[in-house]
Amino acid sequence: MTTVSQTSGPNARGDTHDPYALRKSSKTPWGHPIVYVLSLVLVLICVTPVVYIIIGGFRTNSQITRDPAGMPNPWNFENYKTVFASNTFWSELVNSLIVSLGTMVGVVALALMVSFVIARYRFRLNKALYSLFAAGMMFPITVAITPLYLLLRNLHLINSHLGIVLPQIAFGLPQAIIIMVPFLKSIPLELEEAAELDGCSRLGFFFRMVLPLSGPGVATVAILTFVSSWNAYMLPLFLLNDSSKYTLPLGVQMFSSQHSVDTAQVLAFTSLSMIPALICFTIFQKKIVGGLAGAVKG
Repeated sequence: MTTVSQTSGPNARGDTHDPYALRKSSKTPWGHPIVYVLSLVLVLICVTPVVYIIIGGFRTNSQITRDPAGMPNPWNFENYKTVFASNTFWSELVNSLIVSLGTMVGVVALALMVSFVIARYRFRLNKALYSLFAAGMMFPITVAITPLYLLLRNLHLINSHLGIVLPQIAFGLPQAIIIMVPFLKSIPLELEEAAELDGCSRLGFFFRMVLPLSGPGVATVAILTFVSSWNAYMLPLFLLNDSSKYTLPLGVQMFSSQHSVDTAQVLAFTSLSMIPALICFTIFQKKIVGGLAGAVKG
């Protein structure tokens, strides 16, 4: 009687003919070097102008004229001291904070409520409403600036921060809803049913369960809205006439016009005006990436 050895076959010899295993083992653990090279080039393209502006504030006008791409020699702190001592800078900083925080709170609050209805309720125009907000992302504020100005003038909101906050909330909602809806859809229906069995109302479920579970999406929407509002230029340019109500982007343009011959001080003012947004984006960049990844996954 012939017996078949249990140790025969490719596995017993320790080799394998699986092409996928060979291809997987041939990959480097750190990825392809070209990806890192291209990423480094992209980072340098984005970071170099910012670094140049910040370092340029520590130079004098003669240094910039003599060597535009050189390092400060010696380092000059007077430009930043002058900007810090200026009441104009701090006034515009406060105005930017008022507008940006107001826009952020409005967008997050309204986007959460609208997204909750679209994600958790089933009605006839559910998909049409979501598509309508998605289409709103293709409608830039530049196209609507003239009718928007006429509307705000009739509402007596010209030359006011509220006149800037309300349109920014309206134009920021589409993106926020597109991000938030997948998060709210990913909350299990069984969790809502269990909350109902425990006597929790829909409003109670929203505040006790939905808000904590949608934290990454809320953080993403809040940060993106804040940075976008902080950098907004066109709407304040059209609506604000009083220099005491200027935001920082508009103040940078006016400061550059008034001090066009003082390049070093203009660079110092510009760098200080963008540092808050850069700090905010740098600190919370992981939450932004995680929130966007969760939205795509949902």
